[in-house]
Amino acid sequence: MQRRVEEEGVAGRRCGGIQLLSEAALASGDMWSADEIAELCCLHYRTRLPKQGKPDPSREWTSLAAVVKVESLGSPGTPQVTKEVVAMGTGTKCIGQNKMRKTGDVLNDSHAEIVAKRSFQRYLLHQMWLAASHQQCSIFIPGTETGKWKLKPNVIFVFFSSHTPCGDASIIPMSEPVSQLCKPATGAGAVGQLAEYRSNHDHLGPEDERKSEKMAGDYKIKRMKTDNGYFSIITEDLAVQQGSVKREDDTNPESCEGSVERQTANKETTLGRPKVADVYRTGAKCVPGELSDARIPGLGYHCVGLLRVKPGRGDRTCSMSCSDKLARWNVLGCQGALLMHFLQYPLYLSAIIVGKCPYNQEVMRRAIIERIWPCGVWRKGDCCWWIRLEDSRKCQHISCLPAGFVTQEVKLLQSDLQFEHSHRAIQEAQTNSKTKLVPSSAAISWSAVPEQPLDVTSDGFRQGTTKKMIGSHQSRSKICKVELFHAFQKLVMSISQEDLPDTLRMKTLETYWDYKEAAVNYQEAWKVLRSQALMGWVKNGKEYLHFT
Repeated sequence: MQRRVEEEGVAGRRCGGIQLLSEAALASGDMWSADEIAELCCLHYRTRLPKQGKPDPSREWTSLAAVVKVESLGSPGTPQVTKEVVAMGTGTKCIGQNKMRKTGDVLNDSHAEIVAKRSFQRYLLHQMWLAASHQQCSIFIPGTETGKWKLKPNVIFVFFSSHTPCGDASIIPMSEPVSQLCKPATGAGAVGQLAEYRSNHDHLGPEDERKSEKMAGDYKIKRMKTDNGYFSIITEDLAVQQGSVKREDDTNPESCEGSVERQTANKETTLGRPKVADVYRTGAKCVPGELSDARIPGLGYHCVGLLRVKPGRGDRTCSMSCSDKLARWNVLGCQGALLMHFLQYPLYLSAIIVGKCPYNQEVMRRAIIERIWPCGVWRKGDCCWWIRLEDSRKCQHISCLPAGFVTQEVKLLQSDLQFEHSHRAIQEAQTNSKTKLVPSSAAISWSAVPEQPLDVTSDGFRQGTTKKMIGSHQSRSKICKVELFHAFQKLVMSISQEDLPDTLRMKTLETYWDYKEAAVNYQEAWKVLRSQALMGWVKNGKEYLHFT
């Protein structure tokens, strides 16, 4: 986006004789608000999606994510901005490594953010077909290179998620005003806050659930008065603090446990803020072979800034956390390798909006924009919950990226609107019920395309798929790898050889892997990003990508 803004200017661009608002002006958020975007997404979910795939509100919950197209149609003097949901996803599940398939016909990751992004790619493929067919209703216009296209200057995309992304963005300092707490402050209630967040997005395994129950007796809540009123804070009993200090003597060099600052952090209080004695947990696990969490009670439980994989029920997953994937999209774009063949510039998100839930702006920025590698040592500071004590590399300062690729200064916002089927919303509506709330097993995909826009899956396949049906065309989601690949191949076949981009013209490409590797600039950018910032990223084996 930054490169296009330089070319097109911030004053606006003429299209058909009308001066339009520039991308920079649209991205500033002056013509839309976080609540407007959130309300539009929730309304779309409520009115445009059928009951199929939605959770049973008496016992189930889910997460929601969507991509919204924001487009200016008027002049700067009389601006007219339209907002339209073009992709949507729900879901909380992720399949384990043993359920992955080499045929590309299963959805490995069904977290809402990933379902929404893959639904968005389906929308982009359709828009690219419209552009290649010379239809003016496409969001793309011709680029300066043969076969290349770029986004119209009066269009941006905003990403909405009903909850903070799992992984690093979810490791949030735990302190809330009393008025926001749903239950009276008790020892068990303290861990209840912790457990509410765990179940709300990250789905802990049995081992972590047992640890959570064991910790219930170790915490208590105190009330602390500040300039803004009373806050409830979680503090550790003296016995737990002493136990933590004792464990520090036996430092594990492969963890972030050996930090003296972490012990003193529990005793510090920042000016005008309540004491922060704990963090919300994430169920996402540190990637194998890298630094690991200390898992000591309180602030030292997690090590921040690390790459993580999503948790599985016994069977470890190979899916990176949503925080990690959003950080990757913020450099490589949301279009993926295949569509990059046809694009002059990557397609970046202009803003990410999170619904009402545990949220911290500085943590979100750290996870998506300023990720630190290696972890270094962290402590609580006066201006932010953690400050860096070691010089280390950032996604923000990546060098030698191919032309067109940048690290986006994506706008990060939170809405005050709560998604109606979130864990917290369902929990508040079921205060007198003893029924255990569980995450919905279904995931919904919706794209703004003319044919079969809706797709409902469960366990990676279309809902209702039996064991005998697995492997058939009827079992596939429209957003699984092989289906998106076939849609891409259909697009390529619809274009004459002389109009194809150089990376596809007169080439012998057969497999999904072949086409991805042929997107040279994208692969070079991904190589640079992995070497300078996202070291340790878990990549699927080539055998999972050699399908046709």
